[in-house]
Amino acid sequence: MQYQAVIGLEVHVQLLTNTKIFCGCSTKFGASPNSQTCPVCLGMPGALPVLNKKVVEYAIRAGLATNCSIAQRSVFARKNYFYPDLPKGYQISQFELPICVNGHLDIEVDGKVKRIGITRIHMEEDAGKLVHGDVPGLGQGSGVDLNRACTPLLEVVSEPDIRSADEAVAYLKKLHQIVVYLGICDGNMEEGSFRCDANVSVMPVGSDKFGTRTETKNVNSFRFVKQAIEHEIERQIEVIEEGGRIVQETRLFDPNTGTTRSMRGKEEAHDYRYFPDPDLVPLVISADWVEDARLSLPELPEAKRARYLAELGLTAYDAEVLTASRELAEYFEACTALYPQAKSVANWVMGELTRALNEDGKGIADSRVTPQLLVDLLELIDKGTISGKIAKTVFDEMYKTGKAPAAIVAEKGLVQVSDTGEIERIIDQIMAANAGQVEEFRGGKEKVFGFFVGQVMRASKGKANPALVNEILLKKLKG
Repeated sequence: MQYQAVIGLEVHVQLLTNTKIFCGCSTKFGASPNSQTCPVCLGMPGALPVLNKKVVEYAIRAGLATNCSIAQRSVFARKNYFYPDLPKGYQISQFELPICVNGHLDIEVDGKVKRIGITRIHMEEDAGKLVHGDVPGLGQGSGVDLNRACTPLLEVVSEPDIRSADEAVAYLKKLHQIVVYLGICDGNMEEGSFRCDANVSVMPVGSDKFGTRTETKNVNSFRFVKQAIEHEIERQIEVIEEGGRIVQETRLFDPNTGTTRSMRGKEEAHDYRYFPDPDLVPLVISADWVEDARLSLPELPEAKRARYLAELGLTAYDAEVLTASRELAEYFEACTALYPQAKSVANWVMGELTRALNEDGKGIADSRVTPQLLVDLLELIDKGTISGKIAKTVFDEMYKTGKAPAAIVAEKGLVQVSDTGEIERIIDQIMAANAGQVEEFRGGKEKVFGFFVGQVMRASKGKANPALVNEILLKKLKG
């Protein structure tokens, strides 16, 4: 029998606020355990939560960017369960009335566009963190770090519209790119700022009845999401084919083995005993607030790519690469504002600059080559001061030092040789030393021309003007 996977994703997006969702404690990552806590996030009796307005603004922006409707009235609820890193014994979340509903994202896989529905986006607080092994200050054992408790999250819940691990990854990458572009999340998956729960089931091809689903919790890389989903699909099909039954449960992904394992039975909504939080009044959002948020949205990747194609004449590949991050796109646009030759700028940004940054493991924000310096380099090429080949040498020095290209050219004596007399002298010497190859060219073996060009450029240490070299060399070889 052939089977079809049915996948829905729940993505937790940690918001890039300075303080927590219901108190004034810092959200900074990496502080010593339990140093960023207060009576509210420690769940002390009598401590009252106060909603962080910035969290609401970020939720509205996320909803608008994912084509959701923004609820005029939404309600916070208590989600009750016991876990060692949940000090109150409940999590403040949203249930029946979330802030964003009925959205979608369009993804592309294998050249085909598919729409993935978004059921809801709601605000909630994070739990703390269990630390096992070498616990700071305690030695070997287990401890609870509550610095993360009450950190603001958005949970983005998709419809079960995804049918493969590749579609799941495409959806996650697009959502990740959007929240980073919006400036509401740093997108750091290693630190847990963007993590995914994957709900997976299988059903016979042609059936309209979904199978029993499992939920694989807290997967924090695109590669691991793909592995976890593919393994879970294979595991479920194998269980069914052997006459077994899929149990609704929560599972964990082991990146060392690429497999999932059972963690606990899967809770249903009624297990959490949701009820409206009595300490938080309903949240009312005006139409003006939503409109202000809409006007403040940056140009998102999809719109930016379309503009690069239509207005700048770039290829689809160029547009895809240059919009991969907001910082890279802003750098590119800063260059084209100074030097309106988009293709030339794109070639250097995607080529030499990206290569150097990748080799150093750095981002565009760390580059010493500012947009102005890159444009100055391109203008030196246009003026004929340096050749394209020499420009790469100059760029490498710019990247290391941050010096202006003109200063580097002067210091290293890299000015392009455009003196026709000097170029003729070099060519004459090369031809005299390679009389056999001259006869070969004149006998019709024109491929030898490349040999002579290489010899001239080598003799001039790459400084000879390539256009003049080609013109003068061709005349002399033809006699």
